[in-house]
Amino acid sequence: MRAAIGLWRWRHNPLRRSTDLAEAWVAFVAAALLCVLVPLTGWAAGASANGSLQRAARTQQEQRVPTTARVVRAADRQATGGRTAEAAGEDRLRRSVVARWTAPDGSTRTGTVSMARRRSAPGSTFPLWTDRSGQPVAAPMNADAARAHAVVAGLTAALLAGLLVETVRRLAVRRLVLTRYARLDRAWAATGPDWGRTGTGS
Repeated sequence: MRAAIGLWRWRHNPLRRSTDLAEAWVAFVAAALLCVLVPLTGWAAGASANGSLQRAARTQQEQRVPTTARVVRAADRQATGGRTAEAAGEDRLRRSVVARWTAPDGSTRTGTVSMARRRSAPGSTFPLWTDRSGQPVAAPMNADAARAHAVVAGLTAALLAGLLVETVRRLAVRRLVLTRYARLDRAWAATGPDWGRTGTGS
């Protein structure tokens, strides 16, 4: 931890300058923040994100209904001009089909959905999620996925907080170094003209 490098400047010796002591305090404060504030920031961000994501997951699970759909036929191909390479890669693994399923109200619905290519033969069945009106939707987020996203959010927040602390420490040390050089220049300007003369300082 580079923030602790300046701690040695607390040692008492006749050559220690005021900027050395200030640099030691900067290092101490930065080390304390890295050990205390950064973990707390990560925990707070992760806990907040987890609460929000868990609520969203519960809402999705309440509003989305699982059902079983049956493939009727392959869907007509649509123009693929301008599609990205990533989208084209997904198309190789999935295909659009016309399928039939039962809506939550008991009515039969038919529509175009996307599914795994290997299970898209006519007559094949596959799980499908719908909303309360019977329209196909993505599968709801589960609690484990929400928790994983929250962990990533917490780690990201902790990393950003650590980078902020280190950036401020570096700026403060740079300012102290510039101040030290300015003092040296002033001292040399005051002493330099008499350097080497007989009786200097008498």
